[in-house]
Amino acid sequence: MIFRNATVLDENFHFTKKDIAVQEERFCEPQANDEGIDCAGLTIIPGLIDLHTHGCAGCDNSDGDPQGLQKIAHYMGQNGITSFLATTMTLPEDTLAHIMRTIRDQMEHPGKGAYIQGIYMEGPFFNPKKKGAQNGDYLRNPDAAMFRRLNQESGQNIKIVAVAPELDGGMEFIRELKDEVRISIAHTCATYQEAVTAIEEGARQATHLYNAMPSFSHRDPSVVGAVFDSHISGEIISDGFHIHPAMVRLAFKALGGDRMILISDSMRATGMEDGIYSLGGLKVQVKDRKATLEDGTIAGSSTNLMDCMKRAVSFGIPFENAVKCASLNPAKAIGAEKDCGSIKVGKYADFVIMDEKMEIQSVYIKGKRFV
Repeated sequence: MIFRNATVLDENFHFTKKDIAVQEERFCEPQANDEGIDCAGLTIIPGLIDLHTHGCAGCDNSDGDPQGLQKIAHYMGQNGITSFLATTMTLPEDTLAHIMRTIRDQMEHPGKGAYIQGIYMEGPFFNPKKKGAQNGDYLRNPDAAMFRRLNQESGQNIKIVAVAPELDGGMEFIRELKDEVRISIAHTCATYQEAVTAIEEGARQATHLYNAMPSFSHRDPSVVGAVFDSHISGEIISDGFHIHPAMVRLAFKALGGDRMILISDSMRATGMEDGIYSLGGLKVQVKDRKATLEDGTIAGSSTNLMDCMKRAVSFGIPFENAVKCASLNPAKAIGAEKDCGSIKVGKYADFVIMDEKMEIQSVYIKGKRFV
């Protein structure tokens, strides 16, 4: 099947007029006699990859419910997010073990919609002073043995684990596990120097940069300054609530086009009406798209990754750069760039066809039309 006359965001993330072709699950070289679909006036971008999402459509990965995971996958696919990491919360170990097994089984027997690339373990190794919407009753110091037990339950599918490096055992945790999993600095009170040390020990990412960490200032740059000063990646939630547009632009300038990762941090309220929801066992109110705990703390996001990407564009980020930070960069972060993240012969045919207003016209996942 060949798609003709489109403006395609190519493997180098340049817009070009070209034809693309699909054979079974993957992109292939176009052939003159292939069945053609005219895409004149349309734009084709790679499918987005959400590394950090707790749920949507009334469901949460931490429910441990296979039907809920399928609803999440369906909503994601409808919105141009073709794969994701199922992100967990701070919960007791036995609860997390059940969640890990449920996600593993879903990965082994996927349904329709976005496919799960693995698990993002967000918690419980966090500083109580920066717990955000994480449940403080279950926080604990970094524990490599606990991580390995849970990773075994997941089928070795935990791709990212988040940790506050200043906690007792934090640096040792990073040093011991850096070659087994991608480690992200998160929910932390680390100083600039502690964050620098964590990066030197093997941390490779920062979870929702600016949020759940000390404020960034000219006299005390803290974790944000350490990330800007380093080679590692930073996630940001560009939903219009978590970060001021000027700080979104600053992060893109500081990290460049290869180190920025757009995420949604979406919760079960995403795609739903305003109301009362739950996140990690905590009560969350969503009003006018903003999700907060009872004390006013921002609690995840009710915005999907496609909308976060579009909002970044509205903040002044070039379209092609915003797409790359929501597709190829996430793929690279989890070592999946050989199979997805860009439109290239040999990769999975995960792509989105959009009109001139960036509205989705159709979505293809592994070569099959989903929308």
